[in-house]
Amino acid sequence: MDFTLSYSATEASQIMRIITANTNGIRAAARKGFFSWMTRQRADVICIQETKAQLEQLTDPVFWPKNYHGFYVDALKKGYSGVAMYCKQKPDKVIRKLGKAEFDDEGRYLEARFGNLSVISLYMPSGSSGDVRQEVKYRCMDIFYKKMQKMKKSGREVVICGDWNIAHKNEDIRNWKGNKKNSGFLPEERAWLDTLFDKDGFVDAFRELPQKEHEYTWWSNRGQAWANNVGWRIDYHILTPNMKGMVTKTRVYKDKRFSDHSPLIIDYDYTFPGNG
Repeated sequence: MDFTLSYSATEASQIMRIITANTNGIRAAARKGFFSWMTRQRADVICIQETKAQLEQLTDPVFWPKNYHGFYVDALKKGYSGVAMYCKQKPDKVIRKLGKAEFDDEGRYLEARFGNLSVISLYMPSGSSGDVRQEVKYRCMDIFYKKMQKMKKSGREVVICGDWNIAHKNEDIRNWKGNKKNSGFLPEERAWLDTLFDKDGFVDAFRELPQKEHEYTWWSNRGQAWANNVGWRIDYHILTPNMKGMVTKTRVYKDKRFSDHSPLIIDYDYTFPGNG
């Protein structure tokens, strides 16, 4: 079942749909039908993380669907990281760098600007492989925090989509008691999100609406995590404070699996620049 539009053409012009999806390998996701599904969703923007591919490896037309403008930022290391974005409208400007080589070389940031709106595909580093990568993650968090303060001050309306590799609260992770000392649920990481949401006024778009229990976006491939819904909510749309109150519909798409993450689909009461 697709997450299809249920409103009239007039209403559609006032609805902005954005999808974020960590594909854990864009080529593998394509073989599982991701692009066939994606092009049926009528989304204005689709943000993708962990493409694990170089641009020259994506020559098949499936990666360049008609009626979409596609953009990629690859990691220097082959088969690693990478972000992408597909847009119904051609952006006014595309920014491919966060501004720090350590993270830009890993392909972690892509921004598309449409009028006063920015949509960002972000792939925050994971620290699960050990202390060295956890320190890399903390450095990225520090740099990105400063970036977010600039976004807030700019007056632009910003939707930051992506895999943030942090579950915020107990309700965002099934086994929260057993993960308090693990990367992705460390007190320092969760406090960082507390600051963003509670002090700085950024908005966790998914939590703008009432949600059922045990709604997650990532499940380990170990054991029976997917079958038993032992998951983590680490994929977000995070909004600048000036977009609070605009969320009209949310869904984690789980009818078909394209990777170890599920796409997060959110509709906004927002006229996409050029659609009015």
